Amino acid sequence: MSKIRYLRTASAAALLSIPVVLSGCGMFGAQSSEAIDPPPPIQEAAMIQAAEGNGSLAKLPLTTVYLQDQQGLLAPVSMTLPSGTDVSSPKTALDTLVTGGPYAGMLPEGFQGVLPQGTVVQNVTIHSDDKLAVVEFSGNFAKYDAKNERKMLEAVTWTLTGTPDVQNVQIWVDGKKLTQMPVNSTPLPEPLNRAVGINLDLGDTFTTNSSPVTVYFSAASPAGIQYYVPVTRLVTPGGDRVQAALNELIKGPAKGGELEEVMTGGTQLQSVKTSEDGTVTVALKDDMFTEGDVVPSELLQSVVLTTAENTAGKEAKVQIEWNGQKTVMSDDNRDYSAPVSKPEYINEIPI
Repeated sequence: MSKIRYLRTASAAALLSIPVVLSGCGMFGAQSSEAIDPPPPIQEAAMIQAAEGNGSLAKLPLTTVYLQDQQGLLAPVSMTLPSGTDVSSPKTALDTLVTGGPYAGMLPEGFQGVLPQGTVVQNVTIHSDDKLAVVEFSGNFAKYDAKNERKMLEAVTWTLTGTPDVQNVQIWVDGKKLTQMPVNSTPLPEPLNRAVGINLDLGDTFTTNSSPVTVYFSAASPAGIQYYVPVTRLVTPGGDRVQAALNELIKGPAKGGELEEVMTGGTQLQSVKTSEDGTVTVALKDDMFTEGDVVPSELLQSVVLTTAENTAGKEAKVQIEWNGQKTVMSDDNRDYSAPVSKPEYINEIPI
């Protein structure tokens, strides 16, 4: 049960207990004098990740990729990879998306890549002038079920555009630039970017005259680890994008799914203002909370993620005002009283 769901039923803030998965330790005979072989790279990274919780080893660099969860939705997952891996390489990130690929053993429980098994990422070239990533695939890239087609292009696009260096993507297969996907002929915009959306939720009011906004709801892994899931909805164009996105966040996820609300039933958006330095101030009101109450971290983090995603530069800082107060503390003891940026990494889910 999420914090917000608990708040709805109990009318009080609660802490979300997160299960911690501990790895076992092997025992070695005291009389053995033989050298111990080092663990394989995949196992080594898993051991380091498990040990991080005890603070015994330095943290490895992270890379963020978009994987399919148990609900069939794409979510950003920040992963540690084997030592020596170039986690900043876009090719490495795409290799992580390949089913049964070189990093399949590193994916958290309940998550999987969406590129067909046998897909080869030949090369990724970054053209810095126009922030364009040109991806060259071969192998089994075109051997997939038609129902997975959009998910594939979303995963590739959102994974590559997760850094400031890349805003647009081109996909090539076997030496030819694609203008449409190979199986179900989904047209590829030129350029391909995050405007394509992710986990598209058309709702009941879809019209051709609409504009996409992306919001972040909450979900839980099979082990009970909370993570954020981006969902793109279509809204009436011409208005303030951040305000429209936050109103969709307040509406909550589609009925019947496994995504969880991050707002309470009484949360109201009072205003969205952008200052000259680009800071976006979001004023929210919720009578369920009194002055001095801590606010669920899922709620605050979703507001930051949603606001940043729908701001032109996506690097804007977000100031949250809560019930008229600028002093805002989350239930995980984070201070939101000053403007905050979108975290560099989200959804660090243990394997």
